Amino acid sequence: MCNHCVPAIDPAAAEVFGQKMLEVLNGGALSLMISLGHRTGLFDAMHGMEPATSSGIAERAGLNERYVREWLGAMVTGGIVLYDAPTRMYRLPAEHGEFLARNGASHMAGSLQFFAVLAGVEDRIVDCFREGGGVHYTEFPRFHEVMAEESAVTVAGALEEFVLPLEPGLIEQLAGGMDVLDVGCGSGLAMITLAERFPASRFLGIDFSEEAIGRARAEAARRGLRNVAFEIGDAARIDRPAQFDLVTAFDAIHDQRDPAAVLRQIREALRPGGLFLMQDIAASSQLENNMERPMAPFLFAISTMHCMTVSLAAGGAGLGTCWGEELALQMLGEAGFGQSRMESLPHDIMNSWYLSRAV
Repeated sequence: MCNHCVPAIDPAAAEVFGQKMLEVLNGGALSLMISLGHRTGLFDAMHGMEPATSSGIAERAGLNERYVREWLGAMVTGGIVLYDAPTRMYRLPAEHGEFLARNGASHMAGSLQFFAVLAGVEDRIVDCFREGGGVHYTEFPRFHEVMAEESAVTVAGALEEFVLPLEPGLIEQLAGGMDVLDVGCGSGLAMITLAERFPASRFLGIDFSEEAIGRARAEAARRGLRNVAFEIGDAARIDRPAQFDLVTAFDAIHDQRDPAAVLRQIREALRPGGLFLMQDIAASSQLENNMERPMAPFLFAISTMHCMTVSLAAGGAGLGTCWGEELALQMLGEAGFGQSRMESLPHDIMNSWYLSRAV
């Protein structure tokens, strides 16, 4: 067989793939523009607004008209915003606004901020492809900020209505008073939300990030909460045996340096019969089983550019975002938990929810 021969090209298949590449190019551009629209508040300003000129939209949003007009060009040609040429009026359809405005019921625009955040370490990731190793958490500016915003939608905003009811009686137990630990708490929004709702319970969040813990402490103080505390700490060295009735970990296990050790520490931190509630990415451990998952390319990109590399940077396992449900259940069992079960939530196609009891 000739190693240097050019394989025969199917013109029809090439045309189809060429169209796909064009869609990728335009989709990437729209991702950046949607992120800008989110950060500048343009979608919030346009949601529910009557048709308006670029000047009217800029005035309402408090922004520079020339930049707004150019941004609108991307939105119109990308099918996000409608445009009436005779009047030069722009309109954000209500159906689109539900996905783009901060108060939209299906808000997704905030997630597109990840692309700009991750692009900032592209050169470092290229080096890792060639030399191995990883990129440390500290090299990702704004990551905790964007994650906190994401958590507000998928976790904090869904706790009482969707998450807590996954375990019958948990809301009543929290109302009566529980000791709760959140591992990898980030900016602390989940614990702060629960602390406000359940004043009889006591909450502690730990995270290695001084920046995130600083934000969490400041927000708890701003709200005048006395039943929640935040500490800088290593999740693999919790060292608080049998002190908690409930331990949570929201999208925090797969990028740990030593996730197996973290799970063992969580098991040891629970009192007998205590509950571990873990949110992690909805994926299979087998690549072929992820082909139909609607967000699979996004998840593998996030893993390559952040979750896997931060673990490898610490000399860790590098499980990656898509470590998968099969491996997650296996590792929970190996950590000493009794029977674990996995649940899904109707509003959250990105995550799976695991509930495990300490025996």
